[in-house]
Amino acid sequence: MLSYKFLFDVAIILLSTKILGLLTKKFSMPQVVGALLAGLFLGPAVLNVLHETDFIKQVAEIGVIVLMFTAGLETDLSELKKTGKASFIIALFGVLVPLLLGFLLVSFYNHESGPEEANVILQNIFMGVILTATSVSITVETLKELGCLNTRAGNAILGAAIIDDILGIIALTIVTSCADASVNVSMVLGKIVLFFVFAIGAGIIFYRVYSHWVKGYHKDMRRFVIIAFVFCLLLSFCAEEFFGVADITGAFIAGLILSNSPCVPYITSRFEIISYMLLSPIFFASIGIQVDLTGMNHEFFWFTILLVVIAIVSKIIGCGLGARMCHYSKEESLQIGVGMVSRGEVALIVASKGAAVGLMGTAFFAPVVLMVVVTTVMTPIFLNWVFKPKHRRHK
Repeated sequence: MLSYKFLFDVAIILLSTKILGLLTKKFSMPQVVGALLAGLFLGPAVLNVLHETDFIKQVAEIGVIVLMFTAGLETDLSELKKTGKASFIIALFGVLVPLLLGFLLVSFYNHESGPEEANVILQNIFMGVILTATSVSITVETLKELGCLNTRAGNAILGAAIIDDILGIIALTIVTSCADASVNVSMVLGKIVLFFVFAIGAGIIFYRVYSHWVKGYHKDMRRFVIIAFVFCLLLSFCAEEFFGVADITGAFIAGLILSNSPCVPYITSRFEIISYMLLSPIFFASIGIQVDLTGMNHEFFWFTILLVVIAIVSKIIGCGLGARMCHYSKEESLQIGVGMVSRGEVALIVASKGAAVGLMGTAFFAPVVLMVVVTTVMTPIFLNWVFKPKHRRHK
């Protein structure tokens, strides 16, 4: 029998995220913080009113795809090209520093001698790989609220986040291949290269056809919004299904391809409506809903605290150091480092893939989820602090 509880879940999520969003706004914090806290309070961690369902998970996935697609649409492509080399260096340091610090931390708690030692070392490396993940969707939403998405630091964050995802996939592939003989490293790396070749080729063809169709057409523009969304979904699907690249990377590239289209303002305005009304609240609340504190003991409480601290500090130091090497100012370097702190759904995806091949015990999953939630909640607050002087100057 068909259950209609999902209607109640959506209603509660929309109401609670808006109320807490307005409350956090009163304290000069982005409304996305309220949405994240709403999921945390209503989920199993506190009130246990809401639970993660297939419906919430799938709508949340569409939500993050739309968020990254609109981020691509609003990106200044010429500015992004300028940050290409810098983005790579920022992403590289943003992967190496968390990987090393995460490995050292987990090695202190998770150690074994004898035949199991090699497998434990792999597990420790994998926990470091989880810390390399970056979920830029939270940062994008916050920077949009602050009006700082198209700043020099904002473009560096976007570029570095894409490269960070690729480096993270490579690291994940190498580690999982050591634990699972069925994973072929060279095959996966080849698929990543092929995806970008495919995306660029398909993007050029689509953009030429789309631009020719749009040119000189000024009525009933809704059809162009639908076709743009179809292209976004297809590229996201192909990225994940055929090439093993995150679907949000495909969505962002789809947005970049269309960013120079003459009807971008109209397309963006239409996506902002559905994102604001439904998709974004469910996505941000879903992160908090995933937190479950059952099974947490005293030792893992302190491990969680240290994991959160290292997760925050490692990205700020790693990405900030990379930014300074690329001649960004101290203020911009701090902004870039803070913008890369959020782990979001990317870290959870990496964790679940590792758990599937035995690289992460169930005892470590709750600390990882809490780390994801805390970094996701703290990132908008930190961004508000580090971008606030610039935001005031713009007003």
